Amino acid sequence: MVKKVAIIPARYGSSRLPGKPLLDIHGQPMICHVYRRTASISFMDSVAVATDDERIAECIRAMGGDVFLTDPEHESGTDRIAQVAREMGLSPDTIVVNIQGDQPLISPEPVLQMVELLEQNRELDMATAACPMHPDEVDDPNRVKVVLDSSYRALYFSRSRIPFDRDGSAPSWPGYLRHIGIYAYSNRFLQKFVDLPPSWLENMEKLEQLRALENGFNIGVAVVDQAPLDVDTEADLEKVRNLMVQGS
Repeated sequence: MVKKVAIIPARYGSSRLPGKPLLDIHGQPMICHVYRRTASISFMDSVAVATDDERIAECIRAMGGDVFLTDPEHESGTDRIAQVAREMGLSPDTIVVNIQGDQPLISPEPVLQMVELLEQNRELDMATAACPMHPDEVDDPNRVKVVLDSSYRALYFSRSRIPFDRDGSAPSWPGYLRHIGIYAYSNRFLQKFVDLPPSWLENMEKLEQLRALENGFNIGVAVVDQAPLDVDTEADLEKVRNLMVQGS
């Protein structure tokens, strides 16, 4: 059985919500909710947080969790995850799952489907998830769109509306797909990926996964019913607080 390790990148700085991982949700920092939810996923062998900030690290230590302080010069959460995977001494075949630090309502279902997709398809280099997108979100650049081939591999990710229905009459149109920012990859591929220079499309769209596509790697996409709510704004934070009160 291949070992599965979840690593949660958590950066203190945020242009819209400074100190986002430490924002309070019913008496606990958001990152603690993310850690606890991820740790409750039954097939995970271990969970760790990768952070650049001692305040975040202290919150995880206080709840008895595993946390690693990473290089503050890292450009992305994936770089932080790769550093932690090296420090943990993970084998090349270990499946590393990237759970975002702003997903306090993360559930096992999309993570399981994503990991199973990676395990069952040897031609895939990494896996991620997507769900149907509400029509009101299609032109929101903060909602990333993805288009797939017939084998559920990603063709392209964009902040723009893709595909573009020129005539407005596409037959049997299933609707736009929203990318969910969780990933699974072998540690072997993860270390290879972070050694690649940022790509042209990646820099243009500010979407790191485009680096994999531009370098010819295959990304499998598990399509699930809905996305966990990301906390990007104060309104999102209030929604999460209300959902947790309701027991969601």
